[in-house]
Amino acid sequence: MNHTIFALATPPGRGAIAILRLSGPETDASLTGLGAGGLKPRLASLRTLTHGDAVIDQALVLRFPGPNSYTGEDCAELHLHGGRGVVEAASSALIALGLRPAEPGEFTRRAFENGRMDLAQAEAVADLIDAETTAQAGQALGQLDGALSQTYAGFRRDLLKALALVEAEIDFPDEDVPDNLARTAGPVLDVLAADLRAALSDADRGRRVREGYRIVLIGETNAGKSSLFNALVEREAAIVTPIAGTTRDVLDAELVIGGYAVTLSDTAGLRESDDPVEAEGVRRARARAAEADLRLWVRAPGDPDGVAAEFAKSEDLVVLTKADLGAASVEADQVLTVSTASGEGLSALHDWIAARLARDLSGADFPAVTRERHRRRLTEALSAVEAGRAALHRAPEMAGDDLRRAAEALARVTGAIGVEDVLGEVFSTFCIGK
Repeated sequence: MNHTIFALATPPGRGAIAILRLSGPETDASLTGLGAGGLKPRLASLRTLTHGDAVIDQALVLRFPGPNSYTGEDCAELHLHGGRGVVEAASSALIALGLRPAEPGEFTRRAFENGRMDLAQAEAVADLIDAETTAQAGQALGQLDGALSQTYAGFRRDLLKALALVEAEIDFPDEDVPDNLARTAGPVLDVLAADLRAALSDADRGRRVREGYRIVLIGETNAGKSSLFNALVEREAAIVTPIAGTTRDVLDAELVIGGYAVTLSDTAGLRESDDPVEAEGVRRARARAAEADLRLWVRAPGDPDGVAAEFAKSEDLVVLTKADLGAASVEADQVLTVSTASGEGLSALHDWIAARLARDLSGADFPAVTRERHRRRLTEALSAVEAGRAALHRAPEMAGDDLRRAAEALARVTGAIGVEDVLGEVFSTFCIGK
């Protein structure tokens, strides 16, 4: 039998309200022990909570009988006044009644184990709690609603359809079944493989929404990168001086543009240097730029076509800075001119970035793949489907083994099978109380 657990479901510290959540077989007995027995399900009741002769608080108490609760077990919520002393008194009383504090993610893990949600939906709960932008929240809500799970279930249904055709030929060779029945599975597998490739090609979009779109400023020394960085983040985050090579390391800032999370990085000016510290800064700048989703090549009037020009790519956005000091010219597909001193062009740059984010991150035929674990399983499934398709004509038995392997890989995403090896990894990232 599971222990009955409890945890604070609101942020710790002083506040108007603090909510303690309870879940487990002794929930009703615990409420009775606090003087709040006999509650009607899902109806908030004002009760004076006590333990022994001590009054804990006047609180709103709600009871949620299983299996129709978040965890699938008997649950309750104590809506207390938010003082630390009240929360500590209620927690001490619950421990004395035999309950134990919950571990991170334990409520959601119980919901998964009791069939209230699958593993992909459980991960969406964590993403929704961590969401800091409307895009992140929308993506997590879609996954929590089962969009990702339904997509994987559809892939798996197609696999089982193909597998049934293959196994019919293997198991009933002398029965009245069409000749070469296994080969009729080929078109089904072709469509499925195309869908899996499309989902994998879209996987990076989900990562960018969830973790943040990476924009990196590159350019020569004194091109105005740090001034532009400060203007975009709207604070004095980077040191700005007339001395070339002031920026020696990568400086990151988190911001939201167009409803999407962005990590903006200022980097050392790209030039050859005998200074080992500056040379290391340039190496880090190159490495960060190589990982970027978007690079802004910052150029000032009179900038030479030096190291930065050699490192630039055709798809970079060229940002011509210091427009108040004179016009610069450059041949590139995408060019914007700005002045951080006067503010000229900054609004247009912001709008351009927002449009680029919307282009790269919004809209797709598939729910976004949000985690590396999902991408690995999709890759395994695609590899197995391709192997099975290739084996159809020469060895249906081998094709059947490959298709079963693909089905198992997809089932691992939602936790339908083989889930024990990932449970600790998934739920250890949750906050306590969820």
